[in-house]
Amino acid sequence: MATGWRQPALLPVLIYSAMVMSVLSTLGSPMIPTIAREQGVSLEAAQWVLTITLLVGAVTTPITGRLADGPWRKQTILGSLGLVFIGSVLAAAAPTFAVLMAGRAFQGLGLGLVPLAISVARDGLRHDKVRGGVAILSVSTAIGTGLGYPITGLIAQNLDYRAAFWFAAIISVIAFALIALIVPSTRHRPKLPLDITGATLLSVTLAALLLAISQGRSLGWMSPAILVLFALSAVAGIAWGVQALRTAYPLVNLRLMTNRSVLAADIVALMMGVSLYAMSSLVNRYVQAPNEAGYGFHAGLVATGLMLAPLSLGSLLSTRTSTWLTGRLGARWVLPIGSVIVALDMVFIGVARSSQWEVVVAMAVLGLGISTTFAAMPLLIIRGVPSEETGSAMSMNTVLRTIGGAVGSAASIALLSAFTPAGSHIPGDAGYSVTFIAGAVISLAAAIVSVAMLPGDGVVVSGATAAGPAHPATSATVSSGGARPGIVHEPVVVSRRSNV
Repeated sequence: MATGWRQPALLPVLIYSAMVMSVLSTLGSPMIPTIAREQGVSLEAAQWVLTITLLVGAVTTPITGRLADGPWRKQTILGSLGLVFIGSVLAAAAPTFAVLMAGRAFQGLGLGLVPLAISVARDGLRHDKVRGGVAILSVSTAIGTGLGYPITGLIAQNLDYRAAFWFAAIISVIAFALIALIVPSTRHRPKLPLDITGATLLSVTLAALLLAISQGRSLGWMSPAILVLFALSAVAGIAWGVQALRTAYPLVNLRLMTNRSVLAADIVALMMGVSLYAMSSLVNRYVQAPNEAGYGFHAGLVATGLMLAPLSLGSLLSTRTSTWLTGRLGARWVLPIGSVIVALDMVFIGVARSSQWEVVVAMAVLGLGISTTFAAMPLLIIRGVPSEETGSAMSMNTVLRTIGGAVGSAASIALLSAFTPAGSHIPGDAGYSVTFIAGAVISLAAAIVSVAMLPGDGVVVSGATAAGPAHPATSATVSSGGARPGIVHEPVVVSRRSNV
């Protein structure tokens, strides 16, 4: 736990670092046409500036999560931020497109910092501050994304695209310095072996799956390359699952993921990731639609960013509402409530988006709903896993959210394409309505899943209070299975109205 003057500074530093990575995740999207033009590549090739960051982030997040559960948590965070800084400098100064891609790949290493920040908060904050701190960190992704849209749009519209990456370098090196100064060490934790085989199999699984999803539309969903990628992902995923259940120290403890609270949070993360990224990409495209489309606002990058910025306001508001709801109803009901808010919001924008104020309101409500669910997920997860598994469990939740985002983006484009007249690149307005309503159905399904799966009375964790680290004699796995050599198992029932 952080002590002395570092204790009150810990949460603000973690929030800043998490938001830095959220802002960085928005870099590139508004600048794709500029990058394509200045680097002399096609728009399709320039799109890889986004894809490579997503791929690297998804593949490395489970590994950094596991490393952060041992004695090298602080070093893992600093190493990730250091590589993000190097990547930002490379991207800013890139003489060729290949160097730019390398820089964006390094930036992807920082996408797993939010679950690491949550694991630091669980162990480093005072027990009475854990629930609120975790809630704020869990919604920092949406807050940072909402802020990142206007910032990136402003830079892209008024400055060279390289300025955006220099901006990323500055904010990431500040985060590095703050983490080095404030975050406590975990050298007292036991050193466990890294599951290299599991890391390799899971990396292949995620890389093949995300490549297939991201490239399916351009190559054709039934093309040999895409089918091979899906098959490779399935085979590697099955092999990883078998290997993870048989090894003493798996990269991700799958037995912990069968805990009802953890499993519900992970399934909802996947589904809400679909809704969030589908709606964000749809609104981004809708407000920039040209005049000949007959809808939209023909907005520039800065105006688009400002219309998307209320996502941050709604997310910020959710930190209070989710904490209040958790205290009154328990985290079990916060998850479906947030999902229903998103579903209703997507129905609203599906039928009412002819005025700018409607879009602004819809984005604010999206931030409120999506961040309410995001705030509940880590609370459910850390109640279902011991302290020494927090980084790994939260990292998998983040990966599932990323996969959901990739599916949501691809599915929304596919649905819009179905409503695009032959010979035109502008989809019909009805395509947006259908796609928004489809997202609402997925969000409503997420609410039903959470109500059906989450336990009502308490949650079993292994040898830990909800807010504190495990007792030294207790297990890193749930008592129902997956015992590690020489470790005692003492399940503890934690009330849903506990400090977390």
